[in-house]
Amino acid sequence: MRNCQEYLTFKRQLNKQEFTPRKNCAICGFAKRTCYCHMLKPFDPKIVFVILIHKLEIERKIATGRMSHLILKNSYLLPGHDYTNNKIINGLINDPKNHCMVLYPGENSANLSIFTDEEKKAIVPEGKQLVVIVIDGTWATSRQSMRMSTNLATLPQISFTVNSPSNFRIRKQPAFECCSTVEAIHRTIDLLGDSQGFNVELRAHDNLLQVFDFMVSNQLSIMEQSLM
Repeated sequence: MRNCQEYLTFKRQLNKQEFTPRKNCAICGFAKRTCYCHMLKPFDPKIVFVILIHKLEIERKIATGRMSHLILKNSYLLPGHDYTNNKIINGLINDPKNHCMVLYPGENSANLSIFTDEEKKAIVPEGKQLVVIVIDGTWATSRQSMRMSTNLATLPQISFTVNSPSNFRIRKQPAFECCSTVEAIHRTIDLLGDSQGFNVELRAHDNLLQVFDFMVSNQLSIMEQSLM
């Protein structure tokens, strides 16, 4: 009886306490124990990446578009789903100094994996800045953004062959060839970096995967603890 009374007293006191919400990192959005900001090593890939984060992905902390943006210097992170009238996108497309392409698989997409070094250099007109637009979302939301954004439909598309499964083990991928945004960007830099003046051999872009793996491992650990 004594233990029961003590428990009820403790419970009443607990209920009276003001709830203090957990403070998340203002940069990456994760809680303090899972924050990955200390691992970020921003670098200039010599390619301007424009990451279009779907509105549904903004609330998902494990979405890797924001992570990529924090690592890639001179990159953009633009929320939305229909970018037809987006001033930033249209400004980049209409700038004569830029050559914009969309990283998106399909029948009309050029497979960079089978390109020679000379062919990779040739896809960007000499003297122009390569701008790669990447859609951060599910396959369904990515198709929606491509269908709705008429300004993206006019741009050339690039893709690559996937030779190994995604390491995004905390999120089920619909098919073998599917990968996360951060993995797709890393692979694009692997294939096009040298042709744009980025020294791939220095492997600065591997920080994208290092931070990604750190985040995935942390989330798996939390999931395992919750099952114990």
